[in-house]
Amino acid sequence: MKMKKTILFLLLTLTLVFTGCKFSKNNNAVAVSDSFIVPDAADVVLYQVNPRVFAPSNSLQAVLARIDSIEDLGINMIWIMPIYPIGEEKTKNSPYSVRDYKAVAPEFGTVDDLRMLVESCHERGIGVILDWVANHTAWDNVWVKEHPDWYTHDSTGNIVYPPGTDWTDVADLNYDNKEMRAAMIDAMKFWVDSVGVDGFRCDVADQVPVDFWTEAIATLRASAKPRHLIMLAEGANPENFKAGFDLNYAWEFMHTIAEVMKDKAKVGKLVETDKKEYTDLERGKFKMRFTTNHDESTKSTPVQLYGGAKASMAAFVATTMLHGGMMIYGSQEVGYPEPINFFKYVPVDWNANPAMREEYKKLVTIYNEHPALRSSGKTIPYDDDENNVLCVDRVLNNDNVLVVVNVRDTPHNINLPGMWANRTAIDLMRGEEITLGSRLTLQPYQYYLIHNH
Repeated sequence: MKMKKTILFLLLTLTLVFTGCKFSKNNNAVAVSDSFIVPDAADVVLYQVNPRVFAPSNSLQAVLARIDSIEDLGINMIWIMPIYPIGEEKTKNSPYSVRDYKAVAPEFGTVDDLRMLVESCHERGIGVILDWVANHTAWDNVWVKEHPDWYTHDSTGNIVYPPGTDWTDVADLNYDNKEMRAAMIDAMKFWVDSVGVDGFRCDVADQVPVDFWTEAIATLRASAKPRHLIMLAEGANPENFKAGFDLNYAWEFMHTIAEVMKDKAKVGKLVETDKKEYTDLERGKFKMRFTTNHDESTKSTPVQLYGGAKASMAAFVATTMLHGGMMIYGSQEVGYPEPINFFKYVPVDWNANPAMREEYKKLVTIYNEHPALRSSGKTIPYDDDENNVLCVDRVLNNDNVLVVVNVRDTPHNINLPGMWANRTAIDLMRGEEITLGSRLTLQPYQYYLIHNH
């Protein structure tokens, strides 16, 4: 009997060991379900979570309470703004002033709250990336006292805030220090291994040396295998793609859509900017396109910036359907009317403007259902002599969608391209067949997504 118990104990031990190894190579790693697959970079529909618009406290739990609503939009990836403890010395209450890279601020919740949110997202097929602040720390980060050599100093030996900025609430890190680099990578690895996050959105990535990103991304991806990680650079340095980033910010396109919508620049400038952003971009690398984010919404919301609710939707379609890379800032789907200062709690009425939310949902659904609209599709632009209507074909294999957007506050006509003229097609937003003539009339800020069938 004793021998049988010993054998059973050994078998149970081996079973537990091999079951544990199913998910991870170390005892600290969190289990990530085999059924969850991180979306390809080309297919990412990103939803930016600013915890401070969800609740004044325990906001990670508040995000979790709304995760079904976020999923319902068609989102497959969320980016959570910094949830780390915020510096109190020289503070502006910015979440980008990190006091501890391996903790969650009490304002937002706990590490377990974040873990539950990640697990819940994975159950729904949604990936989670965290905001990572590698350029600087809070002045009361423990590194300042324990490792002052990890920071940049002026000629008198004092630690400085990032040169060329007014970010006086943070201390600039010195990337000539190898120990600091190792500690930074170790901190990033903590969230991948122990919480199961699926990558990072890296703040001011261009201000951090490319060779650091090369080392960090390689280390993180090796640790996460076989799971793929999504890496998004807030920046425009093409060298960051070589370091391993999948996507970077389409800042120039956001500025261009504002010029076209607000300042009446020619619509052809959108096509020019799109071509410029993708010229020489290696295969498998993409631009993240958006009409707003937390920085832009501190100045004005899309409804304010582009000239009303209809204009904001036209801008979103022209931005995301021209070459993919779709991002929504949490609050824009309900048409939040005022600027949002992310340095403090700003309550959002998630039940406001249900028609606008439904419109965003339809657009995301169409985007998800038609690979031609996503980043791997080919863009074929058509000229509009008056430069008021964006008209492009989006093509991938047998999937073909004509994107037509009036970017003006007055009606306009456009001659349809030959292959689309005088035929029947599907109006994807209305889900019905339409008969096209040789010309299409669009009301102010009206748009069409037309599918061949």
